[in-house]
Amino acid sequence: MATLILKTLFDTWNVPKVDFSFYSAEAVTNQVSWIPNKHYSGVYGLLKLTLPLALPHDISKVIVLDTDMTLVTDIAELWNQFSVMQNDNKKAAIGLVENQSEWYLGKLWKGQRPWPALGRGFNTGVILLDLERLRDFNWADTWRHVAESSLSTLLSTQLADQDIFNAVIKQHPSLVFTLPCAWNVQLSDNTQSEKCYIEVSDLKIIHWNSPKKLKVKNKHVEFFRNLYLTFLEYDGNLLRRELFGCGASKSNPVEEQLNLLDEEDECFEFRRERLLIHRTHLYYLHYDYTPAESDVTLVAHMSMDRLQVLETMCKHWEGPMSLALYLSDSEAQQFLRYALSSAALLARKNIGYHIVFKEGQFYPINYLRNVAMRQATTAYVFVADADFLPMLDLYGYLRKLLSTGAASEHAKKAYIIPAFETQRYRLDFPGSKSELLSLLDLGILYTFRYHVWPKGHAATDFSRWKSATKPYTVQWESDFEPYVVVHRDVTDFDQRFVGFGWNKVSHAMALDAQGYEFVVLPNAFMIHMPHAPSFDIAKFRSSSSYRRCLKTLKTEFQQDLSRKYGVKALKYMSGENS
Repeated sequence: MATLILKTLFDTWNVPKVDFSFYSAEAVTNQVSWIPNKHYSGVYGLLKLTLPLALPHDISKVIVLDTDMTLVTDIAELWNQFSVMQNDNKKAAIGLVENQSEWYLGKLWKGQRPWPALGRGFNTGVILLDLERLRDFNWADTWRHVAESSLSTLLSTQLADQDIFNAVIKQHPSLVFTLPCAWNVQLSDNTQSEKCYIEVSDLKIIHWNSPKKLKVKNKHVEFFRNLYLTFLEYDGNLLRRELFGCGASKSNPVEEQLNLLDEEDECFEFRRERLLIHRTHLYYLHYDYTPAESDVTLVAHMSMDRLQVLETMCKHWEGPMSLALYLSDSEAQQFLRYALSSAALLARKNIGYHIVFKEGQFYPINYLRNVAMRQATTAYVFVADADFLPMLDLYGYLRKLLSTGAASEHAKKAYIIPAFETQRYRLDFPGSKSELLSLLDLGILYTFRYHVWPKGHAATDFSRWKSATKPYTVQWESDFEPYVVVHRDVTDFDQRFVGFGWNKVSHAMALDAQGYEFVVLPNAFMIHMPHAPSFDIAKFRSSSSYRRCLKTLKTEFQQDLSRKYGVKALKYMSGENS
């Protein structure tokens, strides 16, 4: 999971001159798993000890940073400290900042028994490692021998790798080079870090090394907290910009494709948006769910103005959800605060939240759907929109349906969830089909888009649905855009369609071209709740250029279908022209 999250983030971020590699922790955990460790980081808090062996031998020097750091300067300045270290001490192989509490002096509480350390000891949140020197020093055998000896009396580590690094340095002081303390300003509970700086300009790296993190209480912490929170709200897309004087970066296929576009084309912005790769942070919050057989995930997307529906969605759908959230960096922090303050959301570990960071002029609706759909771990997906509330216990109804018969019976079926709408912000939500029919008769509910776009759902055949007791098959019709439950290996949504218009119509057309059977479920429904019109709908309604471009994209999509599926796809062209 961690590799998937980080690889996706770096791949989609595409920061110039930044390369990344992953190394398996499992390959080296056996080297440290024998060490009793009381630190909350567990076995992973000991892995720094293995770096000279775990990293490729063509890597001679590394900067090692804990993840609870805020950098307030150019990290190249820290790299330059390697030259200072090598000139200062020909044997030095480890650059560290002195510990800024009295932990290793044993003065924090009566009877404290810290590990051996040189003076105040050193903090291993920021480390310069000269791997070549450590390998020549026989680092692996050295630290292991020292750890075994210390553990015979101390029984376990309390600060994970830091205890063992300090014990080694105590016996081999020539190994260490003391970095200026501003390179690791430690905000622990008993810190004396204020001695490291006078002005803000003195700060280099701020280290939130208390288990309390941002909630720690010490001098100047409010300033540090605001600095960190401000940093989180910066637009991360700015890091994609090339800097002058840094030399040429590796070729960027997306940039190359963008350069081929004709900027005089009326639809240039639409074509440009199709090529954008949005920075994507999968599983923004903890996700823990093991799917059952014939399980189904609700897949949806939303922007900041739809977040308020999340808690209600949780009441209506108890099964797993995969949600793509289109947010700015600042909005992502607002979402985090909202989610962590909501008892309903905190109680759910089966919701995958995937942040797609804002970029461009249009809402990338099909990009978002594809992100959410690809992260579904169940056999089936229910492709919905956040403006809809599914009927109560739709999840249980679908589970029962999909567990009936062999899996092959469901493979090429698109099960349609009939869609309705209300104009009322306060709705006594129907608990059954009969209650829904009563609300239809009273004019409180309508079939979805009945007043403005009846073609979109006409093929569902609502007249038949009202009295149906068994699933029934319907034929594809022009402009059909149902909400469906399908197997998760379904084709992606076409990402040329951004903003408003044809984003679902094109997908239904593709399913029909691939031979899917559209099956309407007689005892299932979903209801669209009212909301303010989106910005993209407003643009569609007000801009003739927008509408012309959408028509152009529709024609090109249909032509692509004809090339891919041949004669059987001609009906899509004739259907559009009839």
